[in-house]
Amino acid sequence: MTNEQPPTGITRRRRRLSDAETAQRMVDAAMAMVGRTGLTVSLDHLSFEDVIREAGVARAAVYRRWPYKDLFFSDLLKQLAHSAPAAAGADGQLGEEAVRRLAHERIDQFATAQGRHDLCVELLRQGALRDFEAMHASSRWRTYIALHATFLSLADSELQREVQTGLAAAERALNDQIARSYQRLAALLGLRLRPGLHTTFEELATQLSATMRGFVLTAPARPDLTEKQLRPGAFGTAGEAEWSQPALGVTATVLSFLEPDPAVEWSEARLAQVRHALGE
Repeated sequence: MTNEQPPTGITRRRRRLSDAETAQRMVDAAMAMVGRTGLTVSLDHLSFEDVIREAGVARAAVYRRWPYKDLFFSDLLKQLAHSAPAAAGADGQLGEEAVRRLAHERIDQFATAQGRHDLCVELLRQGALRDFEAMHASSRWRTYIALHATFLSLADSELQREVQTGLAAAERALNDQIARSYQRLAALLGLRLRPGLHTTFEELATQLSATMRGFVLTAPARPDLTEKQLRPGAFGTAGEAEWSQPALGVTATVLSFLEPDPAVEWSEARLAQVRHALGE
């Protein structure tokens, strides 16, 4: 009895990929390439042939699916737009694990109005700096912003509409995430939206997102924006800290929207609840 071994090396025939598998590999390869370099205001820096090589697919199958490279890049733009929520994930969010950690470290500050105010300001200062640095270094975020600039120049109105739809969905999802993040911060610190503004946390999120993006977009030409300056008593705090321009902008925006909620009584029972929540 002879044990037949499966063919190996050059004698093994590679399974022929379906058109759908070829298409998916091409898009995945191009997405990975964009993820490494970031998207510019066009896709001219991407070579169609390089994408084919990176995807490891047959050229004939690729050109059967996309006879012209512009057709492939149109599909790629649509995919980038639909994946935009993940690309924009760092934008304007507090980093809630870091918030909980710092709040737990300074749990005693919850006992007084000044302590809670100082803690709020410090959470905003640190969170804004963390967000700014993450966005400034992110190629995925640069791709997301470049998509906003790119879709307006698209000649194909249907493609423009599809990309715009993807970006609009990303903006809504992102805005909701930011709004929920700050709503939880307000609940933790006993804050409310200022009644006279007749506003919402969603509107606060919109303001914060626009503020942060403005700083990140300006930073390459204005590196001084990242510099920190010691500012004693900033925003009525009892101490001193180093402030960057993004941190000043974000903190000023949040404090203009929020104020202590007079309905919240900082009793021993509430303080115990806060300690328990932060300790979990």
